[in-house]
Amino acid sequence: MDFYLARLGLEDTPWLDPATAAVIVLISLIAAFLFHKAIFPLVIRATQWTPTDLDSRILLATRWPLTVGLVVLGGFLATVISFDLTEGQRATADKSGGLLGIVLGIFAGVAVVSTILDWYLENLAHRTQKVVDVRLFPLLRRTAVAVIYGVGALLILDLLDINISPLIAGLGLGGLAVALALQPTLANLFAGTYVMTEGVVSPGDYIELENSVSGYVVEVSWRSTRIRTWRNNLVVVPNSKFAETIITNYSRPAPAVNVQLNLGVSYGSDLDHVERVCREVMDQVLDETPEAVKEYGSWFGYDGFGDSNVNFWLFVQANDRWGAFNLQTMLIEKLHRRFKEEGIVINYPMRTLEFPEGWGPETLGSSDGAGHAGNGRRRVRARRPSPELHVPQESLDEAETGGRESGA
Repeated sequence: MDFYLARLGLEDTPWLDPATAAVIVLISLIAAFLFHKAIFPLVIRATQWTPTDLDSRILLATRWPLTVGLVVLGGFLATVISFDLTEGQRATADKSGGLLGIVLGIFAGVAVVSTILDWYLENLAHRTQKVVDVRLFPLLRRTAVAVIYGVGALLILDLLDINISPLIAGLGLGGLAVALALQPTLANLFAGTYVMTEGVVSPGDYIELENSVSGYVVEVSWRSTRIRTWRNNLVVVPNSKFAETIITNYSRPAPAVNVQLNLGVSYGSDLDHVERVCREVMDQVLDETPEAVKEYGSWFGYDGFGDSNVNFWLFVQANDRWGAFNLQTMLIEKLHRRFKEEGIVINYPMRTLEFPEGWGPETLGSSDGAGHAGNGRRRVRARRPSPELHVPQESLDEAETGGRESGA
């Protein structure tokens, strides 16, 4: 370039270097303006043919960093080309340009990551309908931004000739110490991530834990899960324990709850008549109870021969858990009323005991009676366990007669 300037007689002109730098800067400004106002809109218009607008959003997020990058590049070229720099000055210019490039790269990376996460939440989150979309992505955004800033800071330190190896080693040891100190908190954090991503429970679900804690889920946070019990108390369960326990979710896979009644009638009942009455009662309850799921229908079946009754079951469905309580109450009330009207008997639990001949209540006070009773064999025939003891009168009379004869 000095050769051409010498032929023009401009090799010793003092204003030439600043003028050259100004021209380069002016060219870079014009190029940045054209890129921002003309070229970039054309590129954005070309992306309209793609299936989604994600690429358009990414390009828009990098619009200003690229524009400013053109201006920074023009300033760097104007400095290193126009002026005769020493070796130290050239190194300083290189470092300055590199620092500005890293800063612009950090801003561009943060903008791209934020744009991708925002696009996902706006377009796909409503399809998945999971808590992970609402709770996890803000955390991912903050984590990604922190990582980008951290990597950028390390690159800047390395560009400034600062040895980052001890810093990385210190960060590793410090991170290990912090992880050990915050082990319970980190355990709850990762367990909370599992609970949210698994989608097993959601706010409003009625659940029951393995330790008999039951209630409605109020909130699923990163550290704990809050449950409101039927006593209107709040139970806070750490996510590390919540993820390891057995959970029964009464609201999944559907809010409808099945209602089953197990009953029994005496062996003298007409079973066809019993079934007909039960089906009439179930149809009446389904028609009169708004909480009942009429499309599900009603079901009846005999279960087996019990100790005192012929056992059977009734099966209907309620639209939710609270409706199941009302539906079950209506069934019990109407079945009890109809059974009394139709003369259908449900046997009470009864136990019948058979004693050996010659044993009676009065023999308990005599030594002979006690010995005789002790040598005899006692037989018990139980129809069904009951707290009441029923001894037939015939057995008592027979035992009393035997006791008198033994006393004579």
